[in-house]
Amino acid sequence: MARYAIRRLIQSFFLILGVTIITFFIQRVAPGGPAMFFEDPKMKPADIRAIEESFGLHEPWHIQYGKWVWGVARFDFGRSFIDGRPAVEKIAERMPATFQLSLASFLLGLLGIPLGIYAAMRRGSWADNVIRVLTVAGNAVPHWWLGLMILIISASTIKIFPLGGMYTLGADSLPDRLWHLALPATIGAMGGWITFARFMRSEILEVISQDYIRTAFAKGLTRQTVLTRHALRNALIPVVTILGGSLSGFFSGAVLFEQTFSWPGMGRLAIQAAFQRDYPVLMAETVIFALLIILGNLIADLAYGLVDPRVKIE
Repeated sequence: MARYAIRRLIQSFFLILGVTIITFFIQRVAPGGPAMFFEDPKMKPADIRAIEESFGLHEPWHIQYGKWVWGVARFDFGRSFIDGRPAVEKIAERMPATFQLSLASFLLGLLGIPLGIYAAMRRGSWADNVIRVLTVAGNAVPHWWLGLMILIISASTIKIFPLGGMYTLGADSLPDRLWHLALPATIGAMGGWITFARFMRSEILEVISQDYIRTAFAKGLTRQTVLTRHALRNALIPVVTILGGSLSGFFSGAVLFEQTFSWPGMGRLAIQAAFQRDYPVLMAETVIFALLIILGNLIADLAYGLVDPRVKIE
């Protein structure tokens, strides 16, 4: 297990390094730069060069990359082209909002686990068929589009949920924040419901077809005992492999939901930075989101070997 953990850590390091290389070179070939925010018809080429030198853009690309990676290692992603503030400072301001939305969506998404268990234990029933149809249909519909449609319907007819934002101006309270969180978190949780329900159903059905389950029934154990003590416990183990990746996926998926619901988080900041060509902020967001995804998958891989002692990872 220790050797596997070390190997996965090394792989994760090279993955992050690859992300930084790709991110840096995409920024190099993209149009724009800090000078474009100060340019006017009277600006001379020397003035533009002075602005670029202040951001270190006059140096060779390998020196720029080395300095940037060294800064990334110290969580120094440079300064915003827009206002000159440190990129990590702007992201830190938006991070709590993203964590709030992502965590709420993840926790609501866990409801897909009992939904999948219910469908598996009633295989072939109308409830199982309804759950299967809903998961397939939900997987086919873009969740951001569904969220936009629900937002339009809510604004035009139902008028129950707010149109966006984290809170109502002048009425910042816990109930008000939960009211604003309800709709985006529910739409964001749909991916979890679909993934966990389908995965849990298939795992339960696979486990109950094993010989040891039939042996347990042959010994006279009740259906409830067999399902809860044997089938369910063993079926839940593989779920660990998708929990870590799903949690990081909720963070990266927040980009679309934050823009749809005007949620002032990291995702909305990333889109604003892309449109404004604020590359230091955009590059910082890319690295942070990639780090979350890689870290989530790493934790899931390591946790699988810990929760199931039968597994020997080589």
